[in-house]
Amino acid sequence: MKFRVPQFIDMEDKVFGPFTLKQFGYLVGAGGLSFLIWTLVPIKFIAILIIIPVASLFIALAFVKFNNRPFGEILESAFTYYTNSHIYTWKQPEDQKMESSVDKVVAETQKEIIIEKTNQDKIHDLALGLDVYDSNSQKEEKF
Repeated sequence: MKFRVPQFIDMEDKVFGPFTLKQFGYLVGAGGLSFLIWTLVPIKFIAILIIIPVASLFIALAFVKFNNRPFGEILESAFTYYTNSHIYTWKQPEDQKMESSVDKVVAETQKEIIIEKTNQDKIHDLALGLDVYDSNSQKEEKF
């Protein structure tokens, strides 16, 4: 039995020519807001200075994508990041044994001292064994 698997399910439908419904809404909004600014601001040079960033924002909302994420989602993430608090705390689990850092350091140094003494004793025993072995082998050769 064969089933048809839907393709391009992450693509939005093109409703108004080459534009999706969102893109068309952003473009109409940019045009409408630009028209309002043009008619309400009496000095046309200042109106143009206001219209350029507003229209640019709406056009970016309509067409720009970063890492396959729409520009609107990026603006939303940036806004929530800058408005939320940035205090990160770490809470140690209560079931874990509470030891102070001093106790841990003391325990580690004691372990290191014991290991060091053990190694020195083994080296001393080994050296003594080699010395005894050498002296015994020299005596046996003399006989």
